[in-house]
Amino acid sequence: MDETRVAASYVRLLFEHMAALGLADALGTPPAADEDFVALKRWQALLAHARDLDPGPRATFPLRLARGIAPRHFGVVGFAALACGTLGDALQRLERHHRAVYDVNLARVRPTVQGLSIEWGVERGRPGALVDETAIASLVQLTRDMTGRPLRPLAVDFVNPQPPDLRPYTDFFGAPVRFDQPGTRLLLAAQDLALPLRGADADLLALLDAQAERLLQQVAAVSGPVVLWRQALVGQIRSGHTSLADLAANLQMSPRSLQRRLAEQGHSFQALLSDTRRQLAEAYLRDPQLELAEVALLLGYSEQSAFTRAFRQWTGLAPLQWRRQHHNA
Repeated sequence: MDETRVAASYVRLLFEHMAALGLADALGTPPAADEDFVALKRWQALLAHARDLDPGPRATFPLRLARGIAPRHFGVVGFAALACGTLGDALQRLERHHRAVYDVNLARVRPTVQGLSIEWGVERGRPGALVDETAIASLVQLTRDMTGRPLRPLAVDFVNPQPPDLRPYTDFFGAPVRFDQPGTRLLLAAQDLALPLRGADADLLALLDAQAERLLQQVAAVSGPVVLWRQALVGQIRSGHTSLADLAANLQMSPRSLQRRLAEQGHSFQALLSDTRRQLAEAYLRDPQLELAEVALLLGYSEQSAFTRAFRQWTGLAPLQWRRQHHNA
């Protein structure tokens, strides 16, 4: 499990929890603003140290920690929820973006007769009870925060040995909790998946799209069709639908016809996509309110590191360097 890791934004939850207890300096220095990930081994050590320092019962430390979770701690996954109308839509995105928050074991999201099952196996190892219980309790608490409802899962399974007292777990989750299972699993009811998200911010996304479209209209002179194609790409880039076939379907033409039209204008699809992403990236980076993880998501990247590599290829600079230079300018 040497290469496994969790998002730095998620780790900051622990530092905020300790600060609220008056133990702000007990864990050392929190992740830096430009730090994307923290190694799992460090996360495990931080959790164990914080549990020992926390004055509450050791056994229920992960459940208390999870109560402070907010969308910002889930980085790109939390921000992705802003584009979703219902809890079910938001959770379906987990499968795509989960590695941006919890790059330990793969998450599998699948519909069941009862509703939706989110499962984690043990292919990359067992990170331990502290890590697992914090993660699942945080995810359940996040669903409650996003919907504004005291949502209760249908069932919760853990791979770890059963603790002496199950009552704190059943009280927190409001559901049967089993241990010593083949995998970790969260089962949610079908009716809960239709719940609207309290934090959904369609206005913000519309504002960002409008900002992006204005930017595209200001670029060096291009033909009318190219402007329309770029504008059509804006929403698709954010949702991750960035193939030639996706754009062609949006424009109600065949992929072959779109390729031919692009060639007539002196463009290829990949060049159009890359150039549009670069221009959007620069526009988003000029907004100091957007974190780098959020910019990565708006550009359709499931991981901030992939965005950073692409941006270096475009500009020769890391996104944070580019932002600082243009902020100073």
